[in-house]
Amino acid sequence: MGLKVAVVGATGVVGSKMLSILEERNFPADEVKALASSKSAGKKLLYKGKEIVVELARPEAFEGVNIALFSAGGELSKELAPEAAKRGCVVIDNSSAWRMDPEVPLVVPEVNENDIFKNKGIIANPNCSTAQLVLVLWPLHKKYGLKRVVVSTYQAVSGAGKKGIDDLNNQVDAIVNGKEIVCEKFPYQIAFNCIPHIDVFKENGYTKEEMKVIEESRKIMHIDDLAITCTAVRVPVLNSHSESVNVELEKEFDLDEVKDLLSKSPGVALYDDFTKNIYPMPIITTNKDETFVGRIRRDFSVKNGLNLWVVSDNLRKGAALNAVQIAESLINKK
Repeated sequence: MGLKVAVVGATGVVGSKMLSILEERNFPADEVKALASSKSAGKKLLYKGKEIVVELARPEAFEGVNIALFSAGGELSKELAPEAAKRGCVVIDNSSAWRMDPEVPLVVPEVNENDIFKNKGIIANPNCSTAQLVLVLWPLHKKYGLKRVVVSTYQAVSGAGKKGIDDLNNQVDAIVNGKEIVCEKFPYQIAFNCIPHIDVFKENGYTKEEMKVIEESRKIMHIDDLAITCTAVRVPVLNSHSESVNVELEKEFDLDEVKDLLSKSPGVALYDDFTKNIYPMPIITTNKDETFVGRIRRDFSVKNGLNLWVVSDNLRKGAALNAVQIAESLINKK
């Protein structure tokens, strides 16, 4: 029997990216199904030059499916992921619904690939900001040990889906043409502005997004007591998240050694030469698979302190690509 893959939420921003990455990487599926809500069922999508009709995402749609990539929101994941798993399908879920479930592995393959094979039918894909962060933190931890991490994120509007992209585009158009500014997705104008508020606020004053970065980083790297804090900011950039990362290491380090280590780390691209104004930016990283790191320098205010600037395409490594890589690991192992 051939390998059958389903993409749930196939007409959304991340779901459509999942389909294109499956095609780009020539994923060895004998059949790819596109599933979505009733609003999108019946639409036609192109995959490898052939039309596939979008089907309604419902329990019966997973009969005979081996792997399902979910990007359709937490509520649908909670409802349908167990139904798919019950039918022998392995679900790779991009929502936050299962990430902190102790029974569900949370995976970035370059960091904790072995956790993939401890699944009970569901594997969680991390938050976009977390995925790029741990790619850089993990090699540093293995060599020097992480003592404390402070991260500030500068997150693109595509992380909020099509409505986020529309808000920025429509508001820029309104400002340029003297029209009324309308805020559909974000609580304030995002055009020419920064909003230190992503997802809902929790009782501790942190946003849910900030707590995701903290808790998910600990889980992926298996460092339950990692001292880590986060401030998450939405910025008027269409795609690719940036992060300012300040790290205290347990051991002393040589800066050239750190750069060499990161340049050889899987999934990481060193892009760092201040003498030539070479540093990562969203316009450089968009549509790239690697997570780019630059502005690497000592933090002289603390012992064994290190500053880094980390930028990655949030729709690729932060979402769709990571999910496809998990699927690749599954089939390669089996």
